[in-house]
Amino acid sequence: MEEIKGSCIILYPSPGVGHLVSLVELGKLITRHHPNSFSKIIILITTAPHLDSGATAPYISSVSSTTPSIIFHHLPTTPLPPNSKSSVDALHYEVQSFNNANVLQALQTISSTQYKIKAFIMDFFCNAASEVSSVLNIPTYYFIVSAASSLSAFLYLPTMHQKITTSFKDLNAYVQYPGIPPIFSSDVPDPVLDRNSVEYEYCMEAAIKMAKSDGIIVNTFYGLEPRAISAISDGLCIPDAPTPPIYCIGPLLCENQMDSEDNESLVWLNSQPSKSVIFLCFGSLGVFVEEQLKEIAVGLENSGQRFLWVVRSPPPKDDDYENKSTLAPHEFDLEGFLERTKGRGLVVKSWAPQVAVLSHDSVGGFVTHCGWNSIMEAVCAGIPMIGWPLYAEQRMNRVFLVEELKIGLGLDKSDGGSFVRGAEIEKRVRELMESDNGERMRHRVLELRDAAKVAMTDEDGSSRVALTKLITVCGKCNLEQ
Repeated sequence: MEEIKGSCIILYPSPGVGHLVSLVELGKLITRHHPNSFSKIIILITTAPHLDSGATAPYISSVSSTTPSIIFHHLPTTPLPPNSKSSVDALHYEVQSFNNANVLQALQTISSTQYKIKAFIMDFFCNAASEVSSVLNIPTYYFIVSAASSLSAFLYLPTMHQKITTSFKDLNAYVQYPGIPPIFSSDVPDPVLDRNSVEYEYCMEAAIKMAKSDGIIVNTFYGLEPRAISAISDGLCIPDAPTPPIYCIGPLLCENQMDSEDNESLVWLNSQPSKSVIFLCFGSLGVFVEEQLKEIAVGLENSGQRFLWVVRSPPPKDDDYENKSTLAPHEFDLEGFLERTKGRGLVVKSWAPQVAVLSHDSVGGFVTHCGWNSIMEAVCAGIPMIGWPLYAEQRMNRVFLVEELKIGLGLDKSDGGSFVRGAEIEKRVRELMESDNGERMRHRVLELRDAAKVAMTDEDGSSRVALTKLITVCGKCNLEQ
């Protein structure tokens, strides 16, 4: 038996780049500000059969080479059940549930031969693993990659379940959660729209277990979401039981994006006037049908604004629009549009170094899918937004962006709520880049940018204080394993 070398924290992300990056950045944050608190930070990596794990390999390799205190422990691949017809959201929960035996073996091996485990911090999709950490008597924390406002609604879900007896998809009314603006029922996250679905059941179970955890860590900061954070901390979201401690330690941003100075997007931005470019990027799964891409092109062309547009090839025309993000793409011809907008616009395929682009002086606005990581990156860069949500909790994030934070515009959709016309895109781009309202939002987001810096860099900043409290609590755990 190997000699126990010290203590460690286990981080357990769900598959997917966005979830992995956020927890890795949490690990980096801990090692940067509390380098002597733990010997290692160990990240359990799940290989999901339904996702492309190859996209994360370069990132993991980069972190391993630059941050030796972070170790990646790859779990064996667990095959999906034969003939599985589960949705992507359900699969996220199911894969992690099937992985429990692997997690148990990994934690037992680590604790018996290498390090004393001080804390187990997991993504909320990994909820099933709370059974493992409970059996091993390891303090368990949930990490939330979404807003504190989304957490408020999530923790309140069991209470809302008792208050409302119909599915959100059939309600056709506004619902009120503690500490956040009223949310129209169709704007709640996709997995909880139908109370009779397996996704809804998974979310209910996760909300109940999260409420009984040792703490909840959120990628946000108090100055950004004071109402939601106070509502959670004051016990309004779990009215019938104690609320676990909430640690708001953000903003966490991805530092390593391979954003070299010779990147095509950054080189082009260098030649553009200050705050003149609208940046359009819709995340790793943001794919539009060809007809929608044409409308975006029309809107951008008619707006007269400079633009940087990240385009992913659309799915085949005969496939379901709602399932577009998982389909094989085909090439889309933008040649005429590119010729007509030459000199004031750039279209790049698939990827751009988003953090670096948003931080560039030439960028003055951001059209985003409202993923929380993207919103946080824009806030930290001081860039106002146009919200175009596509899936998951992004519709709810748009409400926070527009109604609560007041640093973004929404888009009016047509054709049953799934399509945006070019005229609407033109109107909103012009409003963001040219109007007094756009200027007010720009001023507001700059205030939030400064507040984010204070939260993360000042010794008494809210996020620094929250992180210290978390590490102190974890460090005091002397477990017999």
